[in-house]
Amino acid sequence: MMVELMAQVKEAKETYVYDLLSKRNVVGVGLGYKVSAGVNTGEPSLLVSVTHKLAPFALAAKDLVPPVLEGVRTDVVETGVLRALELGPRDRWRPVVPPGVSIGHYCITAGTFACLMRRGAEHFILSNNHVLAASNQGQEGDAILQPGAADGGSLDDCIATLADYVPLDFGTTSPDCPIAEWSAKLLNYAAGVFGSSHQLRAVKQTAGINRVDVALARPLSPDLVSNDILYVGVPTGVGTATLGMEVQKTGRTTGHTQATITQIDATVRIDYNGPTALFTGQLVAGSMSQPGDSGSAVLDMDGRVVGLLFAGSDAITIFNPIEEVLLALNVELAL
Repeated sequence: MMVELMAQVKEAKETYVYDLLSKRNVVGVGLGYKVSAGVNTGEPSLLVSVTHKLAPFALAAKDLVPPVLEGVRTDVVETGVLRALELGPRDRWRPVVPPGVSIGHYCITAGTFACLMRRGAEHFILSNNHVLAASNQGQEGDAILQPGAADGGSLDDCIATLADYVPLDFGTTSPDCPIAEWSAKLLNYAAGVFGSSHQLRAVKQTAGINRVDVALARPLSPDLVSNDILYVGVPTGVGTATLGMEVQKTGRTTGHTQATITQIDATVRIDYNGPTALFTGQLVAGSMSQPGDSGSAVLDMDGRVVGLLFAGSDAITIFNPIEEVLLALNVELAL
């Protein structure tokens, strides 16, 4: 019966997710259990995350979240703005750098070293695109620092180089068509002649949907890094996250923390310090992270890696399912 109810909630989510995301303050939609008066009722429902709750009279009719959709109850959850996390002080680790500590592309603040991955015979450091590849701005071979720059790291602290990443899709990209580029330049020149300071930029619309925020770095030396996650230990394997599962992580800001998965198959809009990116198929847990914990490996209580943390707020933590990470990068966990 529970499986049938959850399937009904999933169907409602797939039908209404983008309508709900278009409403004021809504930043995420996922499958979870309805909470009433602070108590988990165990009733499968559609959880709608909002930056902040407002009284119904303060919202236009089009921005109200219906209490029921296709026979499925909704539950509005206040989470705050969901941000990519990347701030907070941590130490310099030598001679061996363990997962769970401060790391980052030389142009960003800092994030967290998740764990080691393997592709063929070669081992790589796993973290987020926005941690290792500076949100698509990085180039292969760029320096990866430990600790990250925000924690005092400099080019003398380089332990790896950027090897690979999955680009983040913000909904637009530079066009492939040179005619569009030259048209924009011509119009900007004409505007300048007539005294206008406004500038046009040619862009191409993209799908704008993401499933992972991931990147790999190549250690300068294999013996410079380990897969013994700080405060957790060496992962025992990979697993599949489920609703209600207790999970744990070690991150550079909040250290070792635990929480419970409250949503699966969530579609969320993430603020990358200005541009936003839409993610689908995500996992949501309770509060277990702060800025700087991005890139942390999320594990079940038996030590299996189930996800890669990349965003959240004071109220929730968001992570990519590990299956999506492995598939996107064509890697496997190094044991």
